[in-house]
Formats: sequence, structure tokens, C-alpha cells
Amino acid sequence: MMTADYAARLHAVLDRIRAAEQRFQRPPGAVRLLAVGKTQPAAAIAALAAAGQRDFGENYFQEALDKMAELATLDLEWHFIGPMQANKTRGIAEHFAWVHSVDRLKIAERLSAQRPDHLPPLNVCLQVNIDREPTKHGLDEADLAEVARAVATLPRLRLRGLMAIPAPATEFAAQRRSFARLRELRERLAGAGLMLDTLSAGMSDDLEAAIAEGATLVRIGTALFGPRP
Repeated sequence: MMTADYAARLHAVLDRIRAAEQRFQRPPGAVRLLAVGKTQPAAAIAALAAAGQRDFGENYFQEALDKMAELATLDLEWHFIGPMQANKTRGIAEHFAWVHSVDRLKIAERLSAQRPDHLPPLNVCLQVNIDREPTKHGLDEADLAEVARAVATLPRLRLRGLMAIPAPATEFAAQRRSFARLRELRERLAGAGLMLDTLSAGMSDDLEAAIAEGATLVRIGTALFGPRP
């Protein structure tokens, strides 16, 4: 795909985001775009960066590290959004600005302990298994408040919000229901004194429903890069 094609796809996705902001009475610019480069080559990331995209999400640590090295001259912000093994937390803590997929306290404690002192605190979101799917990672709703309170006290982390990957749904109302539960969980945490500014929710097929329910960051892969190889 040519650089101009990536630029066109980027502008089309941004248009969808801005239209959804307007449709659902969200402030202009309330929703941030995270381009998900899983399995995509560094050249594709560079093409989107040339078109103005700065925030990139990766699911696999080693693949991300290789891209970071290849694209080191670009001013990009990297987000880790995939499942985490304990033996990968040091590298993630050292190389990423955000982690969206914290799903247990042990992982958060390791990230905090391993975050280098010369870097700002690592921005983290707690992943919630919003539809209780046995194949999905994420905290149970019942455990969320306790874990959130503990993570908020860790010294090298900044707890920013919640992330979820709902069960696939084609109807807009069904999509909204899952995202509404995520929003309600954030409101419940706010009522307990944890003011979180981020809802990482929504992908290529459901970003409008996520924005309708308060998403502040949408994670988009297919609509930007095309089907994964």
C-alpha cells in the first residue's frame, strides 16, 4: 500500500471519530486515536506517522521492540495493549509510555518496580473482562475496585483508566451495552475517590458505540492497515 493510501485511511478514521463526537455530544477532540500495528511492518507505521499519527499500540513485545529500533528517529508514543507474561514486564516498563492490559496486581507491582527512574511514571489502564468471556484476559468486575485502589498507590505507575475488549456484536445497541458497563465501572471508581481520565475502548467495527459511551481512546487496526497478514 502506498503512503498516500495510509494517509487516506487515517483521515477516514479521524472523520469517523469526529462525526461520532458530534453525534453523541462529546467535546471536539475528546477521543484519541491509537493505531494498532500488530503484525504490520515498520514501513506501514512510518507511513501513518508521515500522515500525522503519533500514538501506536502493539500486542507483542519482541515485535514492538524491533519496530521501535527501526523507527527510533520518529517522535512516536508507544502503547502496549496485549496480554503480559511476568517475564516480559521489565522490557515493557522500560520501553513503553502506556500499558492498557494490566489484569492482575502482580503485573502492576512488577511494572512499578521495574520502571526506570529517569522516565516519567508509566501510564496504565486496568483491563476488565467486561462480558466475562473465558477466553479473554481481564479483571472480574468484582475484583476491580480492590485492585484499582492498590495500583493507584504504586510509585512508578499512573493509573489512568480502564480498558475492555467486549464480545463481538453486530447490533449497535448490543455494542453500546458492553461499553456502558465499562463507563459505569469507571463512574463507580470515581465515587470511591479514584478519578480516572481514560476509557480505552472501541475498535474498527464498534468505535462509534464506544464513543457514545464515553471512550476517550479508540484502538484501531484493520480500518487503518487493512486485514492483518
